[in-house]
Amino acid sequence: MRENKDWFKDRGYPHFTNKTPMSVRKNVERYVKNPQQVSRHSFSPLISKEIKQRRYKLSDFNGVERRSHKKSKGGNVVTNTKIREIRYATHLDAHIYSYYAQQIITPKYEAYLKQKPLLSNSITAYRQIETEDKLKFKNNVHFAKDVFDEIKSRENCVALVLDIENFFPSLNHKKLKLAWAKILGNKTLPKDHFNIFKATTRFSYVKLEDLKTKNGHFDEKELSKFRKNGKHTFFESIKDLIDSDVIIHKNQKKDGDKNLMGIPQGLPISALLANIYMLAFDEAVIKELTLKHNVFYRRYSDDIVMLCKENQIALIEEFVESEILKNKLTVSLEKTEKTLFKINNGRLQSYKIEKDNRLKENLPLNYLGFEFYGYQTLIKSKNLAKFYREMKETVKRKHKRVETIKEKHLLDETPIFKRKLYRLFSYKGEKSRMLPAKRTNYIEGKAKTDYFDRKFRGNYLRYAYRASDDLEAPEIKRQLRNHWRILQETLKKYDFSNVKKDS
Repeated sequence: MRENKDWFKDRGYPHFTNKTPMSVRKNVERYVKNPQQVSRHSFSPLISKEIKQRRYKLSDFNGVERRSHKKSKGGNVVTNTKIREIRYATHLDAHIYSYYAQQIITPKYEAYLKQKPLLSNSITAYRQIETEDKLKFKNNVHFAKDVFDEIKSRENCVALVLDIENFFPSLNHKKLKLAWAKILGNKTLPKDHFNIFKATTRFSYVKLEDLKTKNGHFDEKELSKFRKNGKHTFFESIKDLIDSDVIIHKNQKKDGDKNLMGIPQGLPISALLANIYMLAFDEAVIKELTLKHNVFYRRYSDDIVMLCKENQIALIEEFVESEILKNKLTVSLEKTEKTLFKINNGRLQSYKIEKDNRLKENLPLNYLGFEFYGYQTLIKSKNLAKFYREMKETVKRKHKRVETIKEKHLLDETPIFKRKLYRLFSYKGEKSRMLPAKRTNYIEGKAKTDYFDRKFRGNYLRYAYRASDDLEAPEIKRQLRNHWRILQETLKKYDFSNVKKDS
């Protein structure tokens, strides 16, 4: 049964102001529903952390193409690792962003899209779109299936996958403000919305690493003292943050005209604002390409896919480049993936179109975590590699803990607890279930532990098996058929007393 998102969320992370548990929901609700309060609200600095995505890509090394975790750039060999900066707000600030996004702006945005079904169908990310049976909301598997089914119905076509460079950090503030006001049906933003606009464009932030003041670690003694006083914060107050040696950075990213640009990725309102910003581009594509040239268009955040005839490629690239520039963004046409689909020996086959227009047979269309070959659909190989890498790293980490226990207590043998490993990395964790959990809070200096059940929603195999069913692609299940053997072989590499070695 599908569930609508609740704007109020009991977030567990520490920040510069205290947590807002469910017990204070009514107070928070009164505050965020008061436009005068919101228009005067002073937003706190964000906390910024880096997410590093290690990538194994095809790169050019002095004219030789090979897959590597590194690439050649400007005569130097550099890493392929993609770094994304995620910034998150204090608890009350996050509630304001969430309430305005879900309760005020989204209904108006959805009402606008509802008037234009072609436009609505084309924008897929960050929305709650019902499945045909109305039992749940669509996810990336359903959106990928829509594209793959369209390719199968067209048979002879080209899929163009375009990517907007530095999407969130490059949004133009003036265009965002006008698009936001347009969705609200106003010429300018009301005072409460304008205050939120300022908070998302002229934001300040603290790097998470700068808060690790004890030899590269958090000062647990200080944090524990705050917790005992009922505060789940990094400082006693915002004043203490300002008076500390921690640097508070400001958004200083500027465009060619020296104007500030970009919004932080990670706020509850960021994804919606990005969709609103792209509305003018979406409408232009529908009007000029879909209606006039029968081009199939889908946009999932900054990932754009278009299906067209082979002789329409130049037309589309020229239009997209021009229209993206009007929206003060950049799309790298050199990085555009072009995949030709045509019938070969009675089956639909994929061909990658190279820069010199040569065709490479059986190279798939990569879209939303899947590889589509025309005749089969697989999970993206790097996603599968990530699953097995996490499996092996988790076992290795547990082994280190076991060795520490053996050394500390002078034990000859120590078992590994396999239940959690099986739940995370095997078919035994495919089903959702309730798991026992506990949370300790300090009330007037005294620890109070609450016991409750939390929902375990299943592991990666649950997602893969469901994708296999939804995409009607049994080959996905075959991709994972060796997961149990690989897990057992990984366990046997280490000295666990309850893991049998091969004789």
